[in-house]
Order: sequence, then C-alpha cells, then structure tokens
Amino acid sequence: MNSQTESPQPEEKSSIAVGIIGAGRIGKLHAENIIRHIPQISLKAIADINLDTSWVNTLPVAVTGDEVQCIFNDPAIDAVLICSPAPSHPSLIIQAAQAGKHIFCEKPIALDITAIQQALAAVEQAQVILQVGFNRRFDPNFAKVKRVVQAGGIGELHIIHITSRDPEPPPHDYIASSGGIFLDMSIHDFDMARFLAGSEITEVYATGAALIDPTLTQLGDVDTAVIQLSFANGALGVIDNSRQAVYGYDQRVEVFGSQGKMLAQNVSATQTELSTADAVTREKPMAFFLDRYQASYVAELRSFCHAIRHKQAPAVDGRDGLIAVIVGHAAKQSCQNHQPIRINYEHPEQHGI
Repeated sequence: MNSQTESPQPEEKSSIAVGIIGAGRIGKLHAENIIRHIPQISLKAIADINLDTSWVNTLPVAVTGDEVQCIFNDPAIDAVLICSPAPSHPSLIIQAAQAGKHIFCEKPIALDITAIQQALAAVEQAQVILQVGFNRRFDPNFAKVKRVVQAGGIGELHIIHITSRDPEPPPHDYIASSGGIFLDMSIHDFDMARFLAGSEITEVYATGAALIDPTLTQLGDVDTAVIQLSFANGALGVIDNSRQAVYGYDQRVEVFGSQGKMLAQNVSATQTELSTADAVTREKPMAFFLDRYQASYVAELRSFCHAIRHKQAPAVDGRDGLIAVIVGHAAKQSCQNHQPIRINYEHPEQHGI
C-alpha cells in the first residue's frame, strides 16, 4: 500500500471576479449580461471617467467610480473587461497584464500596429489570457456554418460571401477617429472570413464610394464598399458593406464549396411569414447590432470564463486582433490606390500604417 498522500488540490473559485473599464453602450451591455445571464462571472467593479451614476446605482456592484486603479490594485479581481474607447486599449492592456489580470478587450485592440504589438508583448510576458471581442464568431448561426464547413459538409471550400450592412451611418465625429469603414466596420468581416475559411487572407482588393453621404470624402472615407479576398488555401471571398440599409441590420453569410453551400440568413424578431393572395411577407431584419448579436455577447464572455478556468488559449486571441487590423489597413490602402494589395504580415508598415 502506498503510504504517500496526495497534496490537497486548491478549490476552484465559484466564480471569476471581473472589473469593467468603460461603461458606454458596450460596457453597459456586458455588465447587464454578466449580472443576468452569466453566474460563472462575478462583476465586482465598474470604472468610467463619465460614469452614468443613475444606471450604475441600479446594479449590485460593490465598487464603482472613475478610477481604473481600483480594479488593477484589487487582488480579488481575476480579470478585466476593457470597453473604453479604442485609443485607450493598449495602455490599459499593458497595465492589466502587469497587474496579473486576464483581459477581455473590445475590438480593435488599436489602430496603430506598433501599439498592438507592445500590448501583446506585455500579455505574453505576464502569461495572462487576452481575448478580443470579435463576438460574431459566437453567433449561433455563424458558428454552425463554421462547424459544417470545418467538418467537410460542403466539400472543398471555394467562395465565401459576407454581406454586412448597417441600418444607418454613424456620426462624422465617430468616423473621424475610427479609422474609417475598413477598420471600424469591415474589420468584423475580415475576422469572420478568416474564421470561416480556416485560412489566412493573402490578398485584398477593395473598392468604395460615398454614395450615401458624399461629404465622407472630406474625411477620406467611403460608405459603400466591395472587397475581394484571396486565401492561402486557394479559396476566394467577397465582402459587401454599406453604412445604410433602409430595411434593417443586414447580416448574411454564404459559404460555397465543391459539394454544396451553407447559408446563414438574417435574423428577425420572429420567424413568421404571412401569405395572402396579394403577397408573401415576413418581418424585416433586426434593426440594431445589440439585438441581432445578443446571444453572441453572452457566449463570448462564457468562453472567456472557460478559458480562464481551464487555463486554455482563448477562442479569439491577440493575434486574431492584430491580423484583422493589418487586413483593414491593407484594404484601406487598396481602396485609395485602386489596386489589389498582397498582405505582408511580417512588415505591415508597407500598408501605410
């Protein structure tokens, strides 16, 4: 009989304690989702320099205010959700990593490639988890398309077609600081294209026009774009973007292959259809991204929690965040120069970054 006894294993924490930095629209959504839908996560603190006190006072959160150090300095907090404006992301990622906190950061990590690389280096050095908020990967419809494609359900992949059209344009002050359509809007589609293809984008050819708001040309931007992609595995891709679809939030994906295709249609409030002698009608697509992708926002935080608990790599990591930004800059360069761009991931500065 073995006389040695095993050392007792530390008990797993009942929940992952998190703090949220930035309580604007997306920060509020994450806070409310955690409280209502994700018992695996305990929301301990919220910090924002312009905190909505009337909102935050309705929540069961112990620490609130405008000072982020209350999150970084609290040893009981395991992770931080960075939901502040994009220019603040790299610095906050570095501070969180140095404090030993796991990190969920909304996209983009930054628009500046060097800043992203510095943030990722800090994460690597601290050996903490960084997940980037490309929530669409967690949408039940798109996730099923990925599973079917990955399992060989449509044979050899030939074409990916992504349609992504917003219901209305953002304000000019947002566009002026967002990097433009290819970095604030198409960036989600670049990540989705990589996700569905299981392969890297090697070339991008983007064309665009200001068909909705001609004054966007003064900001160096467009509101309507068609983007052609080439992948390392030989497949091709097409993304079409518009800042204004008058019928609602238009979000569709089709993946075509040698043995068939997989299609994800728009999501409506109900899946009902009225048929009469005059017409067959159904509901318009949902009108806002927070409604359309509600399930995905919950699922991505559950995935983040799972990665922390099981000490696994996150489903969407810092490299994914970096690559999407590189492709976005290449697409912007392509549109400006009216030519296809071969993407250089080793030297992204070639893309005018």
